[in-house]
Amino acid sequence: MAGAPSSPTFGRDSTLPVLREACRRAGLQSDGAELLRLGENAIYRLAGVPVVVRIARSAQRWPDAVKEVRISRWLSEQGVRVVRLAGVEDQPFDVGEHPVTFWEHIDGRRGRPSDVGDLARILRSIHQLPVDQAPELPTFDPFARVVHRIEQSPIPDDDRAFLAQTLDEVRVQLGDLEFPLAPAVLHGDAHVQNLMVPADGRPVVIDLENMALGQPEWDLNVTAAEYLTAGFWTAKQYREFVDAYGFDVTSWSGFEVLRPVQAIKMTTWLMQNVDEAPKIRAEYERRIRTIRTGGDERDWSPF
Repeated sequence: MAGAPSSPTFGRDSTLPVLREACRRAGLQSDGAELLRLGENAIYRLAGVPVVVRIARSAQRWPDAVKEVRISRWLSEQGVRVVRLAGVEDQPFDVGEHPVTFWEHIDGRRGRPSDVGDLARILRSIHQLPVDQAPELPTFDPFARVVHRIEQSPIPDDDRAFLAQTLDEVRVQLGDLEFPLAPAVLHGDAHVQNLMVPADGRPVVIDLENMALGQPEWDLNVTAAEYLTAGFWTAKQYREFVDAYGFDVTSWSGFEVLRPVQAIKMTTWLMQNVDEAPKIRAEYERRIRTIRTGGDERDWSPF
């Protein structure tokens, strides 16, 4: 494909050696590990013990891995139901320039549309935490990973140029916004699949690498954009989310500036893996078409 970078593919073949070495250092067996998810991280579940291993894409993710370790402990102390670190010392590990962390496996299912009210309640509880007592957190940057994805993903050059230009325009618009809510601790990637629901039905929040300090509107924008742009939610489900949180970000005039940012984040996350499967490429093409036209196709497929 024209303009596609020649960087090594991040996938099962490249991460299995990292998994084996990380498990060797931790005194764990990697044989039979199952690849659960491939996105910003490769996530494996070990076969012999209830442990999940997260392998980040590159050494650039080291600060995020360190943050995850610290924030998981703090959130637990604050009474938030959060994923816990497995009993492995000196996390994170650096294995072949990949940050690696080990987590307790949560025996349950990923969050789904019926959990949207629980997502809102968990976000509200996180946003109400004392900012001055939080571990050191960066200021939220909605473009932190997007720029790198645009530069490195195997997409056509004209798509790359269009996305970069769109981000430049949004940055200018953001400078004029007045946010209605008070700054808070943010999850930073607040979609419903970052909940795990165990047998007791009480959701646990996972995927802490994007936690930051900033405007709560960014967390709320995730579900709002999934509803209005992607069509992941019904009107009833989105109303449940709003009622449970107590604020509708779509009622704020600045939402139309935030909304395309989430659509681009969802698209750039996916486009890293367009060479992995034809269905991923087809979904990327659907999403980029929506962003280009500014339309509401509302038929995106979740991955």
